[in-house]
Amino acid sequence: MPFKKNQLFQLATIVSSLGFFVDVYDLLLFGIIRKPSLTDLGLSASEVLVQGEFIISVQMAGLLLGGILWGMLGDKKGRRSVLFGSILLYSVANILNGMVHTTTQYAIMRFIAGVGLAGELGAGITLVSELLPREKRGMAAAMVASFGILGAVTAFFMKEFFFWRTCYYIGGALGLLLLLLRVRVHESSLYAEIRTTDLQRGNFLMFFTKKERFLRYLRCILIGLPAWYIIGVLITFSDQFGAAFGIPDIDPAKAIMYLYLAIAFGDLSVGLLSQRLKSRKKALFIFYGITIFFSILFFLQKNGSATLFYFICAGLGYGTGFTVVYITMSAEQFGTNLRATAAISIPNMVRGALPLILLLFKFIRNLFNSYIIGGWVTGVILMVIALIAAYYTEETFGRELDFVEE
Repeated sequence: MPFKKNQLFQLATIVSSLGFFVDVYDLLLFGIIRKPSLTDLGLSASEVLVQGEFIISVQMAGLLLGGILWGMLGDKKGRRSVLFGSILLYSVANILNGMVHTTTQYAIMRFIAGVGLAGELGAGITLVSELLPREKRGMAAAMVASFGILGAVTAFFMKEFFFWRTCYYIGGALGLLLLLLRVRVHESSLYAEIRTTDLQRGNFLMFFTKKERFLRYLRCILIGLPAWYIIGVLITFSDQFGAAFGIPDIDPAKAIMYLYLAIAFGDLSVGLLSQRLKSRKKALFIFYGITIFFSILFFLQKNGSATLFYFICAGLGYGTGFTVVYITMSAEQFGTNLRATAAISIPNMVRGALPLILLLFKFIRNLFNSYIIGGWVTGVILMVIALIAAYYTEETFGRELDFVEE
């Protein structure tokens, strides 16, 4: 079938969507099967907590490193090379993850998988943004992100029906099957035009050589921070918040499932909204508003029901759908020779900021001796930072992507 530049449902969009589905499945799988897998390896309850925190920190370190490496590779060698290489790496790592017998082996495999997982979303959105006309870029990015988020829901149900080792084998097998589709994906024509030039491509240090470019890069990172505040603080520790609100027996795994299911709908909605408003920034601020509204509801709970708690988690997830906007804006902020480096590294810088967010949360809750105060004060600080960064971020809707960074 001939390639059509204006076709929304082209192979690159479909394959990127499927790739991010597997990416999210594998990214969240450890958090979902952490307890049964480590218990099966012979660890005590206290060791499960300590080793679990260590292994997930190692995985996040892999994501941070991979975000830089895959981003540079995407601009030096092409977007297709990242789509192919990243999924091959994390698919093999996840299959090997199902064969581990020690926590050291487990940590090594999660680090390698983290490096691989870092490249998928940014490379996919970069590719479809450059392949599609500007009026369809936002919707295509929303499709990739929303379908991919369903991988989290799938991981939850896989944990319910399969042994933890089998869950890793399934994720690895799905990734390897995608490689058959990847072979037919077209390279970006915009990238192909600059590939034969002498322009610097994929030089990560270029983000720091000009003040204006560095501030662009920094703002793109800061506007994404509230997403990982929601995911990494409110939802990951939802059982602790539930206890503080007088709502017992909150299951963090179930909270994650509701959150990510709603994020999928949020991603689609924000994509449609940005197209309707012809503005990325207006859509971003509207979804910031939704996030703030449900955050307020979250902290107003007292002796409520688990059903209401999970409903608010879903509302937070819907608002967190703004993630697709900030990643799309990141791709559109930079020239072709730095676009993949930006779009891939920025979301992983945001993920990598989670340990700093947790340190801030821990400091504030200890300062006020209150889990609840620590939670909402941390949220206010991060949201104010994000709102200021977003205000000074340039509108990118309708921008042509054929420019380069000097």
